[in-house]
Amino acid sequence: MRIAILTSGGDAPGMNAAIRAVVRSAIYNGIEVYGIYEGYDGLIDAKFEKMIESSVADIIQRGGTILRTSRSERFMTEDGFEKAINSLKIFEIDVLIVLGGDGTLRGAKKLKETGVNVIAVPCSIDNDLAYTDFTIGFMTAVKTVTEAVSNIRDTTESHGRANVVEVMGRSCGDIALYSGVSSGAESIIIPEKEFNINEIAEKALIGKNRGKKHHIILMAEGRGSAFDFAEEFEKLTGIDTKVTVLGYLQRGGAPSIFDRILASQMGYKAVEEACHLHSCAIGTSDGHIRAMSFSDIFEVEKIFRDDLLEILKTVSI
Repeated sequence: MRIAILTSGGDAPGMNAAIRAVVRSAIYNGIEVYGIYEGYDGLIDAKFEKMIESSVADIIQRGGTILRTSRSERFMTEDGFEKAINSLKIFEIDVLIVLGGDGTLRGAKKLKETGVNVIAVPCSIDNDLAYTDFTIGFMTAVKTVTEAVSNIRDTTESHGRANVVEVMGRSCGDIALYSGVSSGAESIIIPEKEFNINEIAEKALIGKNRGKKHHIILMAEGRGSAFDFAEEFEKLTGIDTKVTVLGYLQRGGAPSIFDRILASQMGYKAVEEACHLHSCAIGTSDGHIRAMSFSDIFEVEKIFRDDLLEILKTVSI
């Protein structure tokens, strides 16, 4: 039996840990495993390399992906897609394992519909795949934002300022929500909920009047311009307000313990399903690693954690 693995789309901390788990679990089970470099582009160009135990030595703690990644426009064309399928046939791949986010999984579903055995492992710092409780990389991004906010608060408090911290999340506000709770932010602005700038300003002024020297606002990038919000907020409150855009800082760094364990579990489960020639998406539900049908994963509605938002509102007064 022969399997191949690739990473596609945006990189996420923990991808290397998942690659390691797949490669070593496959070898343990007597399966040949090939790495495909540069995502779906590499699949089209047949950038295959046989992997052995030492291929994944000392990578569990590394961010990024040793297989590199890409966002492939060619894969969306008929010619590129056919070349991708031909590459799998040439290398006699029985199962393809793909690591990535929403776009990557949709590409995997398309391959599955043409008869390719595909297993998808969710890797996204946004945590925007509704079928799984957590995606690989999300908790590391939350840790990165939390640590950055701690540093920002030191200087914000020293100068008596407010700071609007823009974090990633175009359609999903989980990074802002979870890091808002863990960092003690006063307010968050996210795609899932409407916000009232007057209420946020009032909260900041009440805090200032009782002697509070800082106000941290986390804003998901999909909610508008952090600079426009900061300008309006400063006009309303008279509080000197700065903007910090964390950007790609959130993608990098060593994966957290949570993500290393989750990636190892999901990589192991992917090979377990591959042994049975199953096509599926790996996910986590109520603390358990599960395999789900591709026909189901895009139909699941994302459940917003209102309980966490209520906690944030309550403890940030």
